[in-house]
Amino acid sequence: MRAADRERLIVDQAIRFFAERGFEGQTRELARRMGITHSAIYRHFPSKEALIERVYQEVYLSRWSPDWGPLIRNRTLSLDVRLTRFYLDYVARVFEYNWVRIFVFSGMKSFGIAGRYLDLVRREIIEPAARELRHELMLPDADAHPLGERETEMFWGLHGRIFYLAIRKFIYETPIPSDLDEIVRDAIQVFLDGARRTMPKLLV
Repeated sequence: MRAADRERLIVDQAIRFFAERGFEGQTRELARRMGITHSAIYRHFPSKEALIERVYQEVYLSRWSPDWGPLIRNRTLSLDVRLTRFYLDYVARVFEYNWVRIFVFSGMKSFGIAGRYLDLVRREIIEPAARELRHELMLPDADAHPLGERETEMFWGLHGRIFYLAIRKFIYETPIPSDLDEIVRDAIQVFLDGARRTMPKLLV
């Protein structure tokens, strides 16, 4: 097998392995599962941490759309349209066994995958969406009146509500609706109805 093909195989198998076992899983066990020597893994990845970093790039960064941030900031569309388009695409891209389970396992270890990814969500989605809600409600700009914790927590609540569907499916292994489009639309509508009433009170 060519070196590039073997590396690709190791990455693919590592993604599944860590999704099933978490990061407690050892590379020796991964090698046994693959039918290769332990040293073969380390010819491609100098450490377990390096392999996990590659998994992060493959599973998380490759699924992050560069269009999402600009979509949230696109004021030619109403905020409900922007949020709906984003979350429908987000669900389609990340509601996947390996993605969800590795994300949850990473939150219980110190490899930083969950923290780095959530920081990306905060910068590209949560804070821009909070700014856009202010703009839509004709409230003071965040440059003049910085975003408050309660504002951003409202958007984290929406994000968490939608992502919890994936937790139910891939972690708790309990049924969720087969068609999530209307569930996502309902969540956004309920959120915006409440946020439009609540937001002006937070800036008094």
